[in-house]
Amino acid sequence: MENRSLIARLTARPELGPFVLLLAELVVFWSINPEFLSPLNISNTLSFTVELGLIALAMTLLMTSGEFDLSVGSVFGFAPVLMWTLFNAGVTSLGLAFVVALVVAALIGFANGWFVTRVRISSFLVTLGMLLVVRGTALFITDGFPQRTWSAGGHWLAEVLVGDFYVGPFRLYMSLFWFILFALLLGYVLTGTKAGNWIQAAGGNANAARARGVKVDRVKVALFMLSATLAGFAGIISSIRTSAANPNSGQGYELEVIAMVVIGGTALTGGRGTIIGTVLGVLILRVMRNGIVLIGVPGLAYNIFIGAIILGMMTLHSFLDRRHQGAN
Repeated sequence: MENRSLIARLTARPELGPFVLLLAELVVFWSINPEFLSPLNISNTLSFTVELGLIALAMTLLMTSGEFDLSVGSVFGFAPVLMWTLFNAGVTSLGLAFVVALVVAALIGFANGWFVTRVRISSFLVTLGMLLVVRGTALFITDGFPQRTWSAGGHWLAEVLVGDFYVGPFRLYMSLFWFILFALLLGYVLTGTKAGNWIQAAGGNANAARARGVKVDRVKVALFMLSATLAGFAGIISSIRTSAANPNSGQGYELEVIAMVVIGGTALTGGRGTIIGTVLGVLILRVMRNGIVLIGVPGLAYNIFIGAIILGMMTLHSFLDRRHQGAN
């Protein structure tokens, strides 16, 4: 009975499916091309993973509250454009420009939250509109041309955000530790604090949560601000790593991030979220992107695999949910 109970608890966990899928990916890609698990390829995969991963962590909390943000990709492109425009024009120091860019990103998130909670417009429409406004602003500021960041080399901010070092044969970036830090912090917030209960209650049944005294609107505004701020933070990290702030960067990231969160087991309708699952979802899609190219599949086929994974994981989550509810 105890073994059966343990199996039942494991199968009820939304992270089980993503974990099994990630292991299957690793085994399949490694068996086809042993270079897939080489230190160089692992290092390269991790360097690209954290940028989308940072956005996905905040999106997990937001989607758990019953909302989502389509403007994160445009904020990802806009924040570094603003920072480097201020710095390259000699208006501020790089450190101050960094702070200004994050503050503006947070204000974009606040505007999203205000329209959703006060004007009562759906987050889909609000953030779709904000996507166009923010992307258009970035293109207007730069005339469509990337802002160079070569002068960031050796700057303390660049070292803190993306400084690289070696652990044995692995080349790692500081951005990986920022991702781990936020994953641990937001995971604790969601599962170990009163704020996490508020977030889940807001997404599960907002009216019941309000009746119990939860400030649902404040929670959602704060999460929209967190989503935009981490999107801007991720964009700045990317701009330093690539030595360019492109106003078009981040296009399509919003849908890929939502896919990562959903694959990880967070409910699209709200009320249930898992940071561990999101980390697995991030790794699944980034490993998939890297692996299919390494084994010779055309990169343009990536979306086919994403769609198949989403459909498969949603089917699995639905099956496990029904089985768990039936057992209860």
